[in-house]
Amino acid sequence: MTSLQNLIRLIAPAAALLAAALPFAVAPAQAQTWPIRPVRLVVPYVPGGATDLVSRIVAEQLTAKLGQQVVVDNRPGATGTIAFTGVAEAIADGYTLITAADSLTLLNAAYKNLKFDPRSSFAPISLMSTQPLVLAVHAAVPAKSVKEFIALAKTKSLSFGTSGTGTSQHLSGELIKSMTGIDMMHIPYKGGGQAIVDLSGGQVPAAVLGSSTVIPQTKTGRVRILAVTSKKRSAALPDIPTLDESGLKGFDVYQWTAMLAPAKTPKTIIARLNSELTQIIKEPTARDRLQAAGFDPQPSTPDYVAQLIRDGMARWGKLIQELKLDLK
Repeated sequence: MTSLQNLIRLIAPAAALLAAALPFAVAPAQAQTWPIRPVRLVVPYVPGGATDLVSRIVAEQLTAKLGQQVVVDNRPGATGTIAFTGVAEAIADGYTLITAADSLTLLNAAYKNLKFDPRSSFAPISLMSTQPLVLAVHAAVPAKSVKEFIALAKTKSLSFGTSGTGTSQHLSGELIKSMTGIDMMHIPYKGGGQAIVDLSGGQVPAAVLGSSTVIPQTKTGRVRILAVTSKKRSAALPDIPTLDESGLKGFDVYQWTAMLAPAKTPKTIIARLNSELTQIIKEPTARDRLQAAGFDPQPSTPDYVAQLIRDGMARWGKLIQELKLDLK
């Protein structure tokens, strides 16, 4: 046997061992080098609404944590389906993320030909916040309570605004109608920011919106909140009764926001983002800003977000079927 053959025989086992280890070495290397350029955080709605506000507060802090700019990119349209489709089809490399709201769980029922599945097209990262919705009216509306509002709606034609058709706000309004027997026309907007402008201006008499969108307008005296939709009172609005307390027994709806990535995004990147978001949401800088805006800061595991999506799809799908709603 030649000396070259002897050398090959000696180094072959080591080479095979090194080759077997390479796939396991690549993933940590990806986590260490990511990100090397700006990260895009897509928001499926117009600026000014609850999802946009949470995204901007978190993106500012995430920029500092990652050492790369996290750019908020508003992509409204078709109740978020345009943005979600784009992100579902994006390269799963950690540079395209999306802020999802609970309305994501309604899309399968609202649109029959979705190009994505909320349960499998995304990799959940973490919950970021929760907040109740509120039933609010313009200051000129004489009703000072839910009971008075129901009585008014039974004698006068009213309408209610929301951030769009096929949202949890829309469905909450429909549920209020169903439980009270009143009839109100739904006025969908392209986002909560546009809806609150018309509510405060008196163009629409009532609205069901996220509490964080409405609270600033209550300070101007142009808008009055009648009730929150969660079963428990909101820490941001401790003096406002719940719909459950106001006679709509069992009413319990709240909004949540969570960060997602395209499916198949490397688990090392998901874990890094989850860790950073957990720290951000627990630290005073972001936590205090979220609480001041009416949100309950709340990080979570990826699995918890996945369960929220599955539960929401089952709940809202059943309600849409029961009320025979056409969300097109």
